[in-house]
Amino acid sequence: MDEARKGSTKENKNRWIATVTTDSTHPEPGLFKKSASAIASALASKKVSPKGPASGMRMLNYFINRAGRGLSRERRTELEKAKELLSKRIQKNKQAQDKAATRKAA
Repeated sequence: MDEARKGSTKENKNRWIATVTTDSTHPEPGLFKKSASAIASALASKKVSPKGPASGMRMLNYFINRAGRGLSRERRTELEKAKELLSKRIQKNKQAQDKAATRKAA
């Protein structure tokens, strides 16, 4: 049984995240290697996240979670900054939507 584990560990070097694709999001190759502001802007755009910036936030969290220990400290810091920027953009959009809904109700 231990030998089976050792064999599966070696196979895990080929991470499956590289093969994951979705229909709802379309990030450009190398997006997560860019600056925090570039990542946040791209993930908030309709071209990359047709369902809105919240979809981009899920994609960013997914990338961070799947990269795990493979991320350098600098890259993780940059991605966390991108999360903060994207979160602020989501809050801003939500406030604008709430304001518009209030106007329609009045």
